[in-house]
Amino acid sequence: MTLNINVPPNDGTDSRTRKDLVEDLLDEMTPWNPQERMSAFRSFLSGSLSLIHIHVLTILEVQGPLSMSRLAEALDVSVASATGIVSRMEQRRLLERRHDESDRRIVSVHPTGLGAEVFLRLRRHRREKLKKLLGNLSDEELAAFLTGLRAMRRARSATGPEVEAPSPWSHRHSGPHAHEEEPGS
Repeated sequence: MTLNINVPPNDGTDSRTRKDLVEDLLDEMTPWNPQERMSAFRSFLSGSLSLIHIHVLTILEVQGPLSMSRLAEALDVSVASATGIVSRMEQRRLLERRHDESDRRIVSVHPTGLGAEVFLRLRRHRREKLKKLLGNLSDEELAAFLTGLRAMRRARSATGPEVEAPSPWSHRHSGPHAHEEEPGS
C-alpha cells in the first residue's frame, strides 16, 4: 500500500488508505491473550467487575470448564472461597454450575453467554479508545507505528513464552524484606 504522506491527513483525498492503515494498526494493537488482558483491566473496568471475576473468566477461557476444586487450585484459594466467588458470579449471571450427567456429585463451572461477552466488550472499548488516539497521528506516524508494532509482534513470537510479566511477589526475593515469607507459604 502506498501512502502519500505529503497530503494533510484529514483533507479527504486519501481517506480510504488512511482508514485502512488505522484499521491495520487497531488489528495489530488489539489482539491480546488472557495474560496481557489482566494488566489492562484496571483502566477499563471502572468498578463494574472485580479483578477476581476477570481472573475466573480468563482461567475458564484458557482451560475450559473446571470443577470447583480445580478452579480453587487455579485461583490459589480454598474451595470454600472459590464457591463464594462462583456464587457471586452466578448472581451476576456470569457463570453457571453444571452437574456431570454420569456422576451428579461432580459439578463444573462454565461461563454463561454474558460471561463470555465480557472480553468482547472490553476489546470493543479498547479499540474505540485506541482509535481516538490514532486519529491524532499523521499518516507517516501511523505507517511507522504499524511497522514498529508488527516488528514487536515478530520479536515476541521469536522470543517465545519466556517474556512474561514478573511475578507480583518477585520483589520479595531481594532487598530489605527478603527474609519475609510470601503469602501462602
